[in-house]
Amino acid sequence: MQRSRSLRQRRDGGRIRARRSAVHCALGRTVQTALVFFAGRVLDETTEGACRYIMTGQAQTAGMTQSQFATWVCGQTCALFTCGNFMINVQNSSSFSSASTATPTLTFDANRNVTNTWNYSTGNPGDIVDVQVMYQWPVVLGPLSFSLRLSNGPAPFTLGK
Repeated sequence: MQRSRSLRQRRDGGRIRARRSAVHCALGRTVQTALVFFAGRVLDETTEGACRYIMTGQAQTAGMTQSQFATWVCGQTCALFTCGNFMINVQNSSSFSSASTATPTLTFDANRNVTNTWNYSTGNPGDIVDVQVMYQWPVVLGPLSFSLRLSNGPAPFTLGK
């Protein structure tokens, strides 16, 4: 009798531990999801500011290069982002019918680094300018069947506007 009671207690204790692990995992997933959506919202607002900066001619007047513009964009965000991980694509067109607003397809090397070359053409007064700001967000809990990926690529979740 004594032996079976301690065995039952161990089994129950194991279930309690399993429940705690499940709760911690669910809590971690919830926090990560909230953080990803918060970062996406910050990136949306930053991209709107970057568009306004180009639309008002401030980037052109300052003679900003692509690197300087990326630094300016990074300065508009919060500590959630690493400045070197921004991908910024600025293209101009003379009409809406010739403007390309397609989502860029990311290409990767063997080390999972993005190999795309991004455009930086802020245009002239009256041009249509498409500004795309992207950031690869590391998804930590991916191996636990939790995925926020938007594509089948090897990259972490990519935020973009």
